Amino acid sequence: MSRLFARHALLPEGWRRDVLLEWDASGDLTGVGVGALPPAGVETAQYALPGMVNLHSHSFQRALGGRTEKAGDGPDSFWTWRDLMYRFARNITPEHIEAIAAQLFSECLRHGYTAVCEFHYVQRAPDGGMYPRPAETAERVVAAARLAGIGVTMLPVLYSYSGFGESALKPEQQRFRTNPDDVLRIVEALEPLRDQQTEVGVAPHSLRAASVAQINEVLLALPDERPVHIHIAEQKQEVAQSVDWSGRRPVQWLLDQVEVDQRWCLIHATHLMRDEVDNIAASGAVAGLCPTTEANLGDGLFPLEDFLAAGGRFGIGSDSHISQSAVEELRWLEYGQRLQHLRRNIAVSAGQRNVGDFLWQSALQGGAQASGRPLGALAVGKRADLVVLDDAHPNLCGLEIDEVLGSFIFSGNDNLVKDVMVGGRWAVRDGRHVAQQAIAARFKQTLAELREFR
Repeated sequence: MSRLFARHALLPEGWRRDVLLEWDASGDLTGVGVGALPPAGVETAQYALPGMVNLHSHSFQRALGGRTEKAGDGPDSFWTWRDLMYRFARNITPEHIEAIAAQLFSECLRHGYTAVCEFHYVQRAPDGGMYPRPAETAERVVAAARLAGIGVTMLPVLYSYSGFGESALKPEQQRFRTNPDDVLRIVEALEPLRDQQTEVGVAPHSLRAASVAQINEVLLALPDERPVHIHIAEQKQEVAQSVDWSGRRPVQWLLDQVEVDQRWCLIHATHLMRDEVDNIAASGAVAGLCPTTEANLGDGLFPLEDFLAAGGRFGIGSDSHISQSAVEELRWLEYGQRLQHLRRNIAVSAGQRNVGDFLWQSALQGGAQASGRPLGALAVGKRADLVVLDDAHPNLCGLEIDEVLGSFIFSGNDNLVKDVMVGGRWAVRDGRHVAQQAIAARFKQTLAELREFR
């Protein structure tokens, strides 16, 4: 049995003082004692909170960050960015994928994420053929997660078409090509890797890239409790294409044709009508929001205020990884709403008026649900995944306890994460990842090998 004493700990019911956290050798919390006395010889933390779940990641895109910020000859958009991403993806190897993912995961840990959902679609070799092991690249990402010490939900992607109406894939999309049998073979191959730190679900890429019949075929063969993620309604052009093809908007079409429930995570869902907002909330699905990527790609703003009013659940992800900070995602989420509505302090509820507390706790709950793992709370039976804040930093000095998360999220740009534990093991100490030097060296070598990309 291992223990940590927290002067202040963020529990499901809010901040509590003098909390003794206990966990077993498997990394599950076995005790959360409130009002405890600090035991002799037990490490003490001033502020401990549950680690955040990053519910949407394309890890290989970490190596692309900053390299697409140059204007083309015409208007730039998500679609022109996507062409550059395709060019980058065609040269990446499984070894590169593992090195990039390890670097990304070490950075995510240092900024407060303790788990990640990997929406993984680089499945094939550069020539479009399958690797000898069908889960080769997915296994590499899991290996990177284990090296870095982050929990992972692997989501092999169903990607068969280039557009609505089952349009044929373009040559530059062949590395992503899978059909239902391919995806189910990958899921089966990953089965031996499932453990307390690793879960496996599936991800139909989008209604552009997977048909409803294919989605239902995969769901029929997938165990009922496994998570299912999908990109949807990210771009106005995507919505218009869906209407032209089906007469229905993508969210409407999905909800009409597929049984969407609590195991689903709808990524982006940016462009919604009010009935779609209400119907997503009623389904119990999580809205997977990635504000820094959505801003970078010019996607638009999610209708958060209406979604919260309807009782909707949300989580956050770093998607293309132009940022690896949970704080930045949450800050962008709130600030985008303020700019849109010309008001302040929007992400709150009747029972929680502190924006920082509401954002962190709500994103924890949505992220845990989307991961399919026992996460998101310092509570018995959950994983011992936690973040210790740097109480010596000026931004956290002289605060009342109900001001801590507000200052953490909205004050300055210093990283206030000091220590990070995942499954009962420290992955970050004093702001530094325990394997940072070796992981970074491998990442730098990978960048050198990929520098031919233009």
